[in-house]
This record gives sequence, C-alpha cells and structure tokens, in this order.
Amino acid sequence: MQNVRAFFFALSGIAVIAFVAVLTASLTVAFAGMLAIFTGIRLLSARLKPVPVRTRTAKQENMRVWNDGRGTIIDL
Repeated sequence: MQNVRAFFFALSGIAVIAFVAVLTASLTVAFAGMLAIFTGIRLLSARLKPVPVRTRTAKQENMRVWNDGRGTIIDL
C-alpha cells in the first residue's frame, strides 16, 4: 500500500508540474502574440498619420514692422 500511495503522489506531482508548465507556456505565447499585434498596429498607425502642411495666413503676409525712434512697432 505504501508503494501505491507514493506512486499516486508522484504521479499527481508530475501532473501538477506539467499543468503549470503548459499554463506558463500558453500565457507566454498569448502575451507574445498580443505584443506582436500591438507593435504592428503601432507601426501601421504611424504611417497613416497625415503630414502637416504649413500655410501662411493673411495676417502674416500683411504684417508691417517699423521703428519710430522710440521702439519697434509690429502691426499685425
């Protein structure tokens, strides 16, 4: 009876260790997959952003700057 009980405990321990190993491996694969997906989305979203275009407003073109002797005047 001692040998049967020892065999059962050893088999149970091996089963628990195997379960934990499979769980750890599956979680590692899941996190690696999510990381790969998020990295791909980040790379694609960076390429899809529009490039800003610099424009001049009418006020910048009509801006006048002069010095009247007491200081510089900037007319917007």
